[in-house]
Amino acid sequence: MTIRVALADDHRLLLEGLAQALNGIPDIDVIGTAVDGDALIELVAATDPDVILVDIEMPRTTGLAALGTMENGPPAIVVTMHADEAHRARAQAVGAVGFLSKSTPLPDLAAAIRAAAAGETLMGADAGEILAMHQDPVLSAGAAALTAREKELLSVLASGISSTEGLADRLFISQKTVKNHLASIYEKLDITDRAQAAVEAIRLGLQRSPDD
Repeated sequence: MTIRVALADDHRLLLEGLAQALNGIPDIDVIGTAVDGDALIELVAATDPDVILVDIEMPRTTGLAALGTMENGPPAIVVTMHADEAHRARAQAVGAVGFLSKSTPLPDLAAAIRAAAAGETLMGADAGEILAMHQDPVLSAGAAALTAREKELLSVLASGISSTEGLADRLFISQKTVKNHLASIYEKLDITDRAQAAVEAIRLGLQRSPDD
């Protein structure tokens, strides 16, 4: 069975990367994306997905506010940088069945989607056991060869900063060093551009908030 998933996040590069990464998993199909809560509400009404993945902080209508309008909607997993108990309680109050950090590796995120589609709730102490039951790891073959600095660059890239100048400024290194790191990353992960690198960062759970 293919699980039809709708995604909502206002960081477009992260959203596109996550969609590509999830679409690379045989039993998951991303049927639409949204960059704010209003667009998510429209997307869900139009496509009736099996599972929703949604960020909290988005323009116009927040992710949690959007979920609060969806009576008897599909199971929703909140995926956020605000992974604290207060936000978890708010997510649970509007009906979310899962609450994950944006640093969650792709295999765990895929497992959560499978669990939600199967009617499981991932808010309890047994969430880890439930995820383990739905695991089907998908990782990049060259990931073990990445250096700590290359992983750091990937995490910044996946947060939405993609220009050479922006990456250099965030990591306090020269633009030439950025290009050298990217060339090494491309070779190790067998990829050719920054969009693919962002996908790989998501696969490895390396993404972080742009404000970090």
